[in-house]
Formats: sequence, structure tokens, C-alpha cells
Amino acid sequence: MIEEKIKDATKILNLLRSMSDYKPHFEIIGNYRLIDDGIRPEATIMIRANGKEMHEAETGVGPVDALARVLKKSLISLFPEVDRIQLIDFSSRIFDPGAGTAAGVEVEILFSNGTEAWRVRAFSENICKASFMALVDGFEYGIYISRSSGSKTPPGLTL
Repeated sequence: MIEEKIKDATKILNLLRSMSDYKPHFEIIGNYRLIDDGIRPEATIMIRANGKEMHEAETGVGPVDALARVLKKSLISLFPEVDRIQLIDFSSRIFDPGAGTAAGVEVEILFSNGTEAWRVRAFSENICKASFMALVDGFEYGIYISRSSGSKTPPGLTL
């Protein structure tokens, strides 16, 4: 079954982050900035990786696309494997529908690098923030599996 081949990257990253020897491949400095005029949203981020800091901006067809594009643009020079990472599916689920526009939202994004597939989830009261957190985790996991030996789940971890 296809669902069994999709890794739960959120669980794997949570486990890895709980280990004292895990170091993320990159870090977001501050937070993203998003300007959405309803026509051509623009996202801006600053990241730190391999002793370098980068400040990038990118546009997209929607706010999540702009966030995904700016992350990819800023990471690709240091992590060429990011070029193979694609967003396959995006979905969101609203919690507490009675809260209206103040309801919390969970975002789930499905990624692939052409040989493996993984999903990430993130929760926030802001759909753009949840999307950004999921995108960061999706790219972090994609870099992790490409740089770890054999591109497999960490030893001793079964999901």
C-alpha cells in the first residue's frame, strides 16, 4: 500500500531533535516576512547554515507558494539536493470551527525527492505560520535523508 511508503517526517524529526547530538542543517533567523497583496505574494527570510547567513525574497502564486519558493531559493546554494524536493500535496484542517477566523489550523504537506516520500504536519492559529513551519520541516527532512547513509529511517526507529 502506498501510505506505508510515506514516512512521517514530523515524528522522525521530533525524535532526532530530542537527541543531544542532532544538529539541524539550517536555522531560520527571526521569522519569515510575508506581503500578500492578493495578486503576487512575496516572502522574505533569513537563514543561517554552514557558517553563512543569507537573506532572500521570492514571489509565488499564493502565500504558501511564495514561502516554499523562498526557502528553496535560500537553501539550494548550500544544499543542492533541495532542487529535487517537490511539494506533492497540501492540506489543512481547522480546529474549533466555532472560533471562526481565530480557529487553530493544522497543515499537512506531502513531499518527495523522486525516490522517497514524506509528510510533515504543523499547527498554529495562523495558517501561513503553520504552513511555514511545515515547509521548514519538509526541507530539513529532505536534506537529512539525502545526507544520511543509505537514506533510511534512523537506526532503532520504526514508525
